[in-house]
Amino acid sequence: MHRNFLVLLLVWFAAGCVTPPPPVNAPRPVASFQPDGLVTQRAVLTARGRQFALNGYLAQSATGGRRLILTEVFGHVVADVLVKPDGTVHVMRSSRLFHPAWIERYVAADMQCIFGGAPDAACPVQMLSATHFVVERRWYKLDLQIVETQPGPQPTELFDEAQKAKL
Repeated sequence: MHRNFLVLLLVWFAAGCVTPPPPVNAPRPVASFQPDGLVTQRAVLTARGRQFALNGYLAQSATGGRRLILTEVFGHVVADVLVKPDGTVHVMRSSRLFHPAWIERYVAADMQCIFGGAPDAACPVQMLSATHFVVERRWYKLDLQIVETQPGPQPTELFDEAQKAKL
């Protein structure tokens, strides 16, 4: 009996010495991106055990917000979202893969987490390098890599919610 208690006590002390892993939320990389420019991205979205390869084209304007167009590998647009400087989200186009509510709630939020402007600092983004990010939420994981950044002003019609994008 005494021996069992001693073993249990040792196991309890050993378990108490394990330190928790550091938080996965990295500082938001706001300063690493130009206020005006076009960012080309490649991503792998894992949801419900399935993986989807996506391309992303993010137009940024210091005065007009952010416009993200997501396409599948063959070029079909699966999501098109505009986030105005005041934080309002406009779903420009959706698909069967990305429903409008999902684009508004998750795609826009992840874009704001990675590229700045998110309303809260508790974004679930991990910055692996200056061009590699992982967003991990309860239902999905997004592994995103920046392929190319082209600095410079973008066409103003990209940031007008009444216009369709032509990237």
